[in-house]
Amino acid sequence: MYSENVEFVSECFIKPSPFPEKAKQPFHLGPFDLAMLSVHYIQKGLLFKKPAVTKDQENPVEVLVQKLKKSLSVTLAHFYPLAGRLVTKKEESPHSYVVFIDCVNSPGARFVQSKVDLTISDILSPTYVPLVVQSFFDHDRAINHDGHKVSLLTVQVTELKDGVFIGCSLNHSVVDGTSYWHFFNSLSEVFMKDIGYKVSEISRPPVHERWFPDGYGPAFNLPFTHTDQFISRHEAPELKERIFHFSAAALARIKAKANAKCKKDNKTISSLQALSALMWRCMTRVRGLPKDQITGCKLAMNNRSRIHPPLSQNYFGNCIQTVRATTTAGNLLANDFEWAALQLHKAVAEHDDKALSKFIAGWLQSPSVYQLGQFFDPCSVMMGSSPRFDMYGNEFGLGKGMAILSGYANKFDGKVTLYPGHEGGGSMDLEICLPPKFMTAFECDEEFLDGLNLSG
Repeated sequence: MYSENVEFVSECFIKPSPFPEKAKQPFHLGPFDLAMLSVHYIQKGLLFKKPAVTKDQENPVEVLVQKLKKSLSVTLAHFYPLAGRLVTKKEESPHSYVVFIDCVNSPGARFVQSKVDLTISDILSPTYVPLVVQSFFDHDRAINHDGHKVSLLTVQVTELKDGVFIGCSLNHSVVDGTSYWHFFNSLSEVFMKDIGYKVSEISRPPVHERWFPDGYGPAFNLPFTHTDQFISRHEAPELKERIFHFSAAALARIKAKANAKCKKDNKTISSLQALSALMWRCMTRVRGLPKDQITGCKLAMNNRSRIHPPLSQNYFGNCIQTVRATTTAGNLLANDFEWAALQLHKAVAEHDDKALSKFIAGWLQSPSVYQLGQFFDPCSVMMGSSPRFDMYGNEFGLGKGMAILSGYANKFDGKVTLYPGHEGGGSMDLEICLPPKFMTAFECDEEFLDGLNLSG
């Protein structure tokens, strides 16, 4: 018998070393950042094999932890906003409600060490991701606004019987997925240089100069007087979470099928658009929605290259938005798979600088904050993260990770999270969340199994 309880071992707070001069100034948030204040943190991490005991290292996990703390301190010198806390400055006359990051009056980023009496097989062998994985991350159920009182970043190292999990919980008002993995990649890079507390150059320094619409910034006045006006807590329904693997060959087949009818229109459906169309159709079918029910498929989009002039991919912060294709459930299933893929292609193609400018103009006129309970509905599908992020390149001297796993944050009925496949080569792993009765039907759906190339 084993215990599924994760045991807390220790914690500390870590500050940038050296402390950057720029970090002494308020770090302001832009429209894309502020819109995320009521959303959960990002929680992602990697499961590794445990380092072997050697003559020089009787406790290799403790050696790993101490080196990781040093590497985090050095990395934070580059990513200094992550060592701060959120601050709200309010004034009544004239009205002012401004949220920013204070890096000075903060204990720093949190570092947690924990352990659990489980093996790698206990985590990866079950059909569904075990709930204990949620305890591998700090900030359980926290929303970004909680960053006023808790760390904006926590690195948690959990020791298993034969493995080590390194997970990060990072405030989603400070980073999007691109910036999240930029930080994670840099932490691994610094670790592998074995530089102790020395100042280190990194291959991709983050760009901290904030993007603000012309004539606006650096501070944005939110139209609120109290947090009750824009903060809400979202509890997910009972969900089953399962990771499905799509080989490069299966994805190529799905993409070719989606493009078979589009060549005459000189349109090219991407693998992601084709895969999203498959998820949209299959989830809609197993949900048994009424024919007149509106259903949508949302894709998370990186706006860095779409803004004019474009931003660097090293821009540190949020620069994302979702695009959505909608139709009725009846129309989605009456048409073929290729039609659904084309609808998603059109939605992506229309998401350009003009569309972004329209969104920003609307937000500036009436600033708003996303609400998880309203933003995601149980009749739609949301495709998040990206298989293009370098996840398995983070090794920390442990070799390639065994798996990528995530916490409770931002999970709901119809959420699909995209990861690169473990073997690489263009393969993908899909982390899919559905209520139990829908998951059972989804696993048997013929169109889905055909996409996986497992039918028959």
